[in-house]
Amino acid sequence: MTPTLVRRHLPQAGQSPRTEPGARARDWSEIQERMLVPLYEAVHERLEVGPATRLLGLGCGSGLALLMAASRGAAVTGVEAVHPERLALARQRLLPEGSGPRARRRVRLVERPGDAADATAPPYTLVTAFEPLGGAAGDAERVGGLLAAATPMAARGAAVVLAGWGPPERCATSAVVRVAAGLADPPPGGGGWRPALRDGLEDVALRAGLRPDGSGRVACPFGYASVDSALKGLLSTGLFDAAVAATDEARVEKEVTEALHPYRRKDGTVWMPNVFRYLVARVP
Repeated sequence: MTPTLVRRHLPQAGQSPRTEPGARARDWSEIQERMLVPLYEAVHERLEVGPATRLLGLGCGSGLALLMAASRGAAVTGVEAVHPERLALARQRLLPEGSGPRARRRVRLVERPGDAADATAPPYTLVTAFEPLGGAAGDAERVGGLLAAATPMAARGAAVVLAGWGPPERCATSAVVRVAAGLADPPPGGGGWRPALRDGLEDVALRAGLRPDGSGRVACPFGYASVDSALKGLLSTGLFDAAVAATDEARVEKEVTEALHPYRRKDGTVWMPNVFRYLVARVP
């Protein structure tokens, strides 16, 4: 299994302030994205991702999950509508300069779900939405909209995978997110960290017209080489953006640093055990 402890993060010379979107995207790609590798691996293994798989990744970020699927032989298409800077990093990772025609036939990266349609290719056999639900208000509705656009492109019986944070008592990171959420002005409809509901993923699937077909739980500890690395990684998730907007980055970093204290080990590393849940649903 790929290690989740980020051993080192060296600031680049002349790097822009962390609030600059490109810097946040780099922090996501270099530090945070790999924390969910155990989830990606578990899903790929369970669904036997391989050369026969045509995968559509919703909210693909900087493309690590797609890269892992492609390494198993899958043809992959990634959609990233919210974070264009992450999508640019995904292109560097999956379609580096000089990529040949075969690579470009097996990898597509687009900004909108509709752009993932390809009348010349077979339907998708697997759709993934790996960004965990249960971390922010409105995330279920946003993913529901993506599913509505994506599932018509999937084959009948295709698997659709949704992911969610586990119960707060099983997710050490939830305590850290709650601290920062208290600094933010409540958004419409409530906000901040909200406990994951037992049937939350099933509800999203059913509203999208999908048929639940099994689930699993995966341990995804968040491990960082230092508190500074933890701050960069956590702030890159977007879960703290409302707190930064309502106060300032220095205030949020101070509060998060204090909340990280129970998870700091003697060698200065930070280790937070978490459990994530995934649901496999099927296109009728």
